[in-house]
Formats: sequence, structure tokens, C-alpha cells
Amino acid sequence: MRASRILSILILMQMRGRISADALAREFEVSVRTIYRDMDHLSAAGVPVYAERGRAGGFALLDGYRTRLTGLTVAESDALVLAGAGTVAADLGLGDALATAQLKLLASLPPDSGASADRVARRFHLDPIDWYRRTEAADALPGLAGAVWGDRRVRVRYESWTGEVHRVLDPLGLVLKGGTWYLVAAVEGQARTYRVSNIHELEVLDAAAVRPRNFVLATYWAGWSRDFEARLLRDRARIRLSPEGFRQLRAFSPAAAEAAVDVAGDANPAGSGWRTVDLPIESIDAAAGWLLHLGPEAEAMSPPALRGAVAKAARAVLDLYDPRQAAG
Repeated sequence: MRASRILSILILMQMRGRISADALAREFEVSVRTIYRDMDHLSAAGVPVYAERGRAGGFALLDGYRTRLTGLTVAESDALVLAGAGTVAADLGLGDALATAQLKLLASLPPDSGASADRVARRFHLDPIDWYRRTEAADALPGLAGAVWGDRRVRVRYESWTGEVHRVLDPLGLVLKGGTWYLVAAVEGQARTYRVSNIHELEVLDAAAVRPRNFVLATYWAGWSRDFEARLLRDRARIRLSPEGFRQLRAFSPAAAEAAVDVAGDANPAGSGWRTVDLPIESIDAAAGWLLHLGPEAEAMSPPALRGAVAKAARAVLDLYDPRQAAG
């Protein structure tokens, strides 16, 4: 445990520069006294680490010193290969860089590792896109990735819900959600979300992007996606479902099945297996579409507009397949 921590401290100093003992103690959840002992061990091992006193002080490595010791275990190298999902790197314009990095990773492994990273790459492949779906065309993505990484401001022509708009944005991060790329960017200090496929023109500017203080991409995305789903599924409908209907609902829309609330005291015959649930829906038209997908395994009870929409669509389908219509 100590050896792993000392190695991690060494790599952190190499990456970040000067770090205080208090910050290291918080990072590794140990006492400041333990950090000082770790520094003594590093010095004894010949690592040129020195301490600076004062408010802005801390531990640092002598200029120019870099360790070639990665400390990667076989399991850690396996995880890195799996984390580099090939299609994601290619979308970001990093496919060649990923291949080169994997070669360097293999070269850094001990001779007795059995080239574990290569074995993983040959035996596991990550494909995050669902069946019958394709990633959206996102020509601006490589340029956005460079702007995000380089903290550069961008100017975009974007197709919004209300029409085309021009915006100057401070890119904060990119998110891949279900095969669709989203840009999280700040406008006047406020983080917003943009669908990358809707960006029709991109210009990377010379100006540096301004990042809001304490912004964390994962935290923002978790909150934004919850709010988005709540806004999207703002209405509710009461639906009767057969056991097969509920099974199909789980396969068709896991989120809707998870949000289903059983209605107590429904009128389903005892032992029929049917259940009545309240479901969040996006709109009458959208709900009518997936109810038709469930066919006779589901019945809309309310609102009346939903029953009417399903009946109208069903009649249109019947008319389409009516032999008399075909004969005429």
C-alpha cells in the first residue's frame, strides 16, 4: 500500500509540479506526518524532491527530472485498453493517436506480462451504439475536441429549436450519449448543452475559453440529463398492460417501465395478469406511436385525447389494409 502511494505521489508531482503536504494528505486520505515520511523514502531512493516553505510552498521535483516508471500493473493496462473505445477515439480524430498509445503501452509492460494489453484488444471490443442505430454525422467534432482540449473559444452556426443562431461559446467538454455527441459550453458564464450534429459551421478562435470556477463536467451532465428527462416526460397517461405488454414495454422503453406506477384498485379481472399503470409521456402523438407498437397488449385508459389518437391511427392502418380499398 505504501509503495503504491509513494509511486502515485511521484507521478502527481511530475504532472502537477509543486504540491503541498496538506493537499497530498487529502488526496490519499492519510496524515500529513505520513506524507512527510513518504517524502523521506523518496529522497532515500535517490529521487530529487525538495520542499519549499511558506504559503505557496510544498514539495516539488528538481527541474528536468522525470521518472520512466509508470507503475502500471497488468490489470491497469487492460483497463486502459478497454477504456479506449475505438469508435470514440476515431470520432474525436484521435484514432491514430490511440493506436500509437497502445503500442507504447505494450512496450512499457514488463516482459513477463504476456502482452496483456494486446490480448485484451484482440478479445474485447466495445460497441456503445444500440441495434439499428448509427452515430450521427458530426463534422465539427474533431475541431471541437481540439478546442476543448486547448481551451479555445469557438464561433458556431447552430440549428436550434427556433431556427439558426450564431453563438460565441467557451467549450467546457464533450459527452457521448447513446451514440449522439453533445457539446457542453458556457455562454456568458452559464453552461449550456448543444447537439454537435446541429453545428453547421465551426470556427476556432485565438481567444482563450473562460471556464466557470469549480465546473465539473460529470456533475453538470448528471443534473442536466435529469432535468431534460423531467421536461421531456412532463405529461402522464393511464395504461392497461398485459404481462406480455409490460415485458415489451421494458424492452422498448426501460425508462418508461421503470417510471411506471401501479394504480391501486384498478378494474382488471382477478387472475388476468393485466395491470394498470400511470406512465410519464412526452406527448400524445409520441405515446400513441409506442402504444400502437404494443398492439393488443396495451390499452390507453386516459387521457381521452390519447385514446382518440390511438383509435384514429388504428383506423388509418385498417383502411390501408382493407381489401376493398386495394380492389378499388
